This record gives sequence, structure tokens and C-alpha cells, in this order.
Amino acid sequence: MIIFTSICANYLHKARTLAKSVKDNIPNCKFIICLTEQEMLPEFNYEYFDDIVLSKDAWEGNFNRFIFKHTIVEASTAVKGQFFKYLYANYEDENQFIYLDPDIYVYSDFIELKQLLITRPIVLCPHLLQPGNIDMELSSTSHGVYNLGFLAVNRSEEAQSFINWWAERLYLFCYDDIARGIFTDQKWIDLAPCFFDVEIFKHHGYDFAPWSLLNCDMTEQSGQYYVKGDPLRFIHYSGFGSSAEKCMNDWLPKGPHPFKDLYDKYAYYHNLNNSDNISKTKWTYAYYKSGEKINDLVRMDYRKDYDLMFSIENPFEMSNDFFNSKLNLNVNFKKYKSLSSKAISIIRSEGFGAFLKKLIRKIAK
Repeated sequence: MIIFTSICANYLHKARTLAKSVKDNIPNCKFIICLTEQEMLPEFNYEYFDDIVLSKDAWEGNFNRFIFKHTIVEASTAVKGQFFKYLYANYEDENQFIYLDPDIYVYSDFIELKQLLITRPIVLCPHLLQPGNIDMELSSTSHGVYNLGFLAVNRSEEAQSFINWWAERLYLFCYDDIARGIFTDQKWIDLAPCFFDVEIFKHHGYDFAPWSLLNCDMTEQSGQYYVKGDPLRFIHYSGFGSSAEKCMNDWLPKGPHPFKDLYDKYAYYHNLNNSDNISKTKWTYAYYKSGEKINDLVRMDYRKDYDLMFSIENPFEMSNDFFNSKLNLNVNFKKYKSLSSKAISIIRSEGFGAFLKKLIRKIAK
């Protein structure tokens, strides 16, 4: 079994905390970091990391052109699909692959999941397993029914078809753009059960999170924790800090509670693993080669202008002034550009699938 997480260097303290919890509870598994930074530094290594792979080294095609489109919020999710493909290719003896977000902490072995992956190709956890929390029900309609802090697949043909589909979608559209129906890598997965043989895993002990707290019925017995009678496998401490603490205040009863105890212990390890202030590491893809900080508005305009995107081999060699001038000069030009009419012609005559394949080939050049 391989477990991996995808981060930028400012989340290494969270990944350290996760990695030790994995190694303490899941025997004989490998823990791998997918790191979206320009280079490896000695301080990134950690005794519980079996390997650290730079995203660019697992990539197919022009990584600089791809990653320039994304803010740091989007970057670590945008590479996940391709990294699954990398793991398939480079760990041929492994049959089970699990993604966990870095802000997860494992409390016991994944007994049920290991058994499930023997026969089921794709395993997803919904955000919610019961009705009643209308705030989170509304959030799920915007951000996605399934939480992509967790994803498990085996090596079956069905699983690999799913990963290939998902990776293609992330290649083109992995943005934090809820108004357009996109929320990074996650919203796409609403379609997965329609297209693929997906197991919707309804075990209360997997992917328990602050959004699960309302009427959660968490108990502790002799040092073991349970949620509605299911043994606790891992907690996703999403929104760690003020957001998670608001959920506790709003949805947990006053006084002692098992989750509050676990949260305090997690906070201790989380902060201990940040004693070197690794969380303050600057993202290397936030800057041009000159050292100038990239304006996120430039990224957003750049991602819409395929002509400009494909004309530049390495956008990190440019500047904000360069892109502002090009994007401004192209406003009227883009309106009448033949690219859109060509795209419509291809879609009408050959179908959207053919258009998508041609677009992906062009991006990869």
C-alpha cells in the first residue's frame, strides 16, 4: 500500500504530523510526498517520509506552463491526478494507492479499506453521512459531495480509467472558481459515480472532520475512539484553527468531549512539527525568475488566453508588466480571434472528445 499527500513546502509541518501517524498505525505501507516546489532542500527531508517527489519530475509535458496558471491554493490539488499516474508507473508491485490531505491524522489501521480495495476499484467518502446540518448540505452543493482529502484506488483497469479521466480534467480545469461550477480537484468527483464503478464508503470512522461534529456520537473506550459505533480510523482536521474551533463551538455540547481532547493533542503535534517555522517557507512558484512576485490576477487572465499561453515556453522568465501589456493589447484581438470559431467547428464536426484531445496535445507541447 502507498499513501501520499500533495503539498507545497509551507505545509510540510502538517505532512510530518500525518506521516508519523501513518507509520505508527499502518504497517508495511510507504508514505510519499508530492511536493510542488522548484527544488528540494535538505530541511524538507523527514524520517517518516519514504520519498519526496517534485511535481515537475512526475509531470508529462511543460510543467512551468501548467503550474503558472494556478495559485498556491490550487496548485497542490491540480497535480494529484498526474501523481496517481506516476505512482502506477513507478510502483508496479503495489496494488493499493491512497491519497490523504496533509491535515489528516491517522488513529488506527485501515482494516476495512484494505479489504475493500481487493475487489472495489475506487473508494470515495462523502462529506456527510446523515441529513440535518443544512449549512454543510449547502456547502456540499458548492464544493462537492465527496471530500477529496481522501481518495483510494486499486490497480484495476477501471481505477486507472478513472484516474486518467480525472487527471485530464485537472490538467485543464482545476481552479477555485465556484461561480463557474469548479472547485479545484473536488467538484469533478461528483460525476465519478455516474461514469465509473465507485464505492461510496459510509464508515463513520473514515474522514471524520469538523463538518461531521453535529450529533456525531463520538465515544472513547479504553483509549479507543468510536463514531456511532464505528472505530475511528482518521480525522481530517480541515480548517484547523479558527474555522475548526467555530465548528466545535457551534456543533458540540458544552463541556468535555472526545473530539476536543483529540483536537488538543493534534494541535500539540502540529505545532511541534512547526518548531522550525517551516510553515513560513515562501512558495517558489509565487515568483518570476527575477524575484518579482506574480500577481494572481495575471495568472487568472493568463489561464483564459490560450494563444498567449502556448506562445511562451517558460512564463516564469517574464514579468507582470509583460503579461499586463500582452493581455491588455489582446483584449480586442481576442474578441475576434479565430481560435473560438475553430474550437466550435471541431466540436460540431468531430465532437467534444476530439476537441479535448487536440487541446491537451497542444498544452503538452
